[in-house]
Amino acid sequence: MQTLLLEKPKHFTFIDTPEPPAPAAGEAVVRVHAVGICGTDYGGYLGKMPFFSYPRIPGHELGVEVVAVGAGVAHVKPGDRCCFEPYINCQACYSCQRGLTNCCEHHQTLGVHCDGGLRPLFAVPARKLHPSPNLSHAQNALVETLAIGCHAVDRGNPQLGENVLIIGAGPIGLSALEFAKLSEARVIVMDMVAARLDFARDTMGVADTVVATGGDCAAHRRPPVRRRDRCHRQQYQHGAGIGVLQLRRPARLCGHHAGRSRLSACAADASS
Repeated sequence: MQTLLLEKPKHFTFIDTPEPPAPAAGEAVVRVHAVGICGTDYGGYLGKMPFFSYPRIPGHELGVEVVAVGAGVAHVKPGDRCCFEPYINCQACYSCQRGLTNCCEHHQTLGVHCDGGLRPLFAVPARKLHPSPNLSHAQNALVETLAIGCHAVDRGNPQLGENVLIIGAGPIGLSALEFAKLSEARVIVMDMVAARLDFARDTMGVADTVVATGGDCAAHRRPPVRRRDRCHRQQYQHGAGIGVLQLRRPARLCGHHAGRSRLSACAADASS
C-alpha cells in the first residue's frame, strides 16, 4: 500500500507498506476514506509539536469504513461507516481502571505517538470505532474536532442568561461556539485576528466579538467590543461567567470571581 510518512520535520515521503493481516480479537481493519488536517499535524510537520516522534504516519481525524472485524467485536460490521476516537488507552493502568481514560499512563494518540491514518488500510481497536451511518466520510472526519468543543461546553454547562467567552476563533473555538449557542447563553468570541471575528459574526451569527490586543487582564483594560448594533458595555462589568479557551499561547482569562473556565487546547511551545 502507498503510505504517506513524515520522516522528519518538513519532509514527507511515500512508502510502500503491507496490507494489515486479519484483525485480532477486539480489533477491526478499516479503510480510510477521509482525513482531517489538524493543528497537531501542522505542528508535527513544522517540528513544533513536542509530543510528536519521527518517523510517523500522521492522521487522527478519520472517516473510515470497516473492512473486517476480529473475534468479540459486535457493535460494528464490514461496510459500516464510522468515525474514530483516536485516543488509545491501555485499559489496565490506575487511571483507566477508574474510568479516567484521558489520563491513561500509557496514552497513545493516533498519528502522534503511534502511526495514524494517512494510509489506505490499517488495524485499530474496534472499541474506538463509532458507527455513523447518517454521516458522510468527510463528516465523520470532523466528529473528533466537534467533540472537543462539545466536551468543553458540556463541562462548562452554560445556562440561559449567562455570558460565555470563547477565546480563540479557530476550528476548536468555532466547534465550541456551535454547542454554546445551543445553550441559549450569550456567547462572546475573542481573537487577535480580525478576519476570524468577521467570520464568527457574518457566518456563525455571533453578535459580540472582542479584538484581543495582547494586554494584561490584570490591568483591567477592556479591549474594544464589536457589535452589529449598539454596544451595552455595562453588560461586561462582571466579565464572563464561563470561559472556553482554545489557545496556542499561554494566556489569562478575565472572568468574574465566581466564574468557571474550560481549557480545550494549548500548545506547550509558546513560540508556535
